[in-house]
Amino acid sequence: MNTPSEDYHALLARHDAMRLRRRILTPEGSSGEAGRPAPPQTYDGTADQRLVEDFLPLVGPLEELIGDLYRALFDRHPYLRALFPESMAFQQAHLAAAFRYLIGNLHRTDAVAERFTQLGRDHRKLGVRPAHFAAFEGALVEALRTRGGARWTGPLEDAWLRMLRLAVSSMVRGEYEAIAELSSWDATVTAVEPRTPDLAVLRVRPQQPYPFRAGQYASLETPLLEQAWRPYYLARAPHQDGELEFHVRARRAGGVSDALVHGTRPGDTLRLGAPRGMLALPDGAVSGDILLIASGTGWAPMKALLQEIDAASSPGTRVRLLLEAGAPEDSRSATGMYDTAYLEAFRRGRPWLTVLPTHSAVHAAGGALRVLNGVLPPHPGASRPPHAFLALAPEASTAEPARAVAAGLAAAGVPAAQVHQDVSGIADVTGASASTTRTGSLSA
Repeated sequence: MNTPSEDYHALLARHDAMRLRRRILTPEGSSGEAGRPAPPQTYDGTADQRLVEDFLPLVGPLEELIGDLYRALFDRHPYLRALFPESMAFQQAHLAAAFRYLIGNLHRTDAVAERFTQLGRDHRKLGVRPAHFAAFEGALVEALRTRGGARWTGPLEDAWLRMLRLAVSSMVRGEYEAIAELSSWDATVTAVEPRTPDLAVLRVRPQQPYPFRAGQYASLETPLLEQAWRPYYLARAPHQDGELEFHVRARRAGGVSDALVHGTRPGDTLRLGAPRGMLALPDGAVSGDILLIASGTGWAPMKALLQEIDAASSPGTRVRLLLEAGAPEDSRSATGMYDTAYLEAFRRGRPWLTVLPTHSAVHAAGGALRVLNGVLPPHPGASRPPHAFLALAPEASTAEPARAVAAGLAAAGVPAAQVHQDVSGIADVTGASASTTRTGSLSA
């Protein structure tokens, strides 16, 4: 008798074989070409958004709806359980955040399509196939009907399905467009360096070339917790030896970060997802005025950016680094600096770099503005405000400090287009919908 895992992989093999056969038998470019997602249809989600929002209390809270959804999914299709980690808590929070973004932005269908296309590319590493989305849709409908009871209506269900299909069609398109790209990379751990009892610097070497830019992050999976992926900043600019560096703080026992910090040894193999993130230097920024603002392991992307700037800087480059050193009364603060020796050695002989230690007061709106007013406007002779890069304590449980600093930058005259930020969160779809800052997400 086959195990559920064997049945699942056999199903995938049959599905891919049939799709390949249809692609071979169908003329290239014809309207019925198998495997190619249909072009997106014109869809104004404003009316559906109002309907879904108005009746959300009928099926909410979202967390309970999602719990019912997964119960229905696994009851109907037990083999799909193998796609998910043992603990579903993170996944359920991830999906709740995705639904909140989707509902809150349904009036901006182009933005939703772009975000979920990227999400589809990222989901390839999980083994998700287009056929799985039909199973997901059926489970969602069952959960909605159960929770809505007698008050559930056909028009309300149609609005949910149109919203879901916008997201799903975008994800399928993202998967199709990336069909020739690697979905994940195996990497060998070369070093694990404890810096504090709950923080370690990991160095890994991918077994195949890993293309990325300084300032980006990568999702990691450890064999200790299969199918559980978490994103971490890359703390080293691309180097010819191919080695990557990650700074990981263990947030709770039993989590991915805990497994990486306390359970990982040199020689172990990890899996990496494709690089993502919004902190890469834009064209031309390396020769201008740059403001880096970081705390906690948010120092990691700043370290990589400084290395890139050092390799390519011009005489006109000026960099100011606002780096939180922890609260004055507690140098061991979770947001404090743990890589002091490297920073001290790096800044010697680099007159273009000014390091301005701060403490947690900069995370309050008033404190942020006072500190920023102390370093803005840009240095004498600069023709425009600086490009500002924010990475505030990804291990924090709230994005409020980052919003306070972003507001301080805006008040100090830095245009939103020159503020680059990865908002702390749990999924690539959880960036603040109304933010004028370029956002991604990160959860250490």
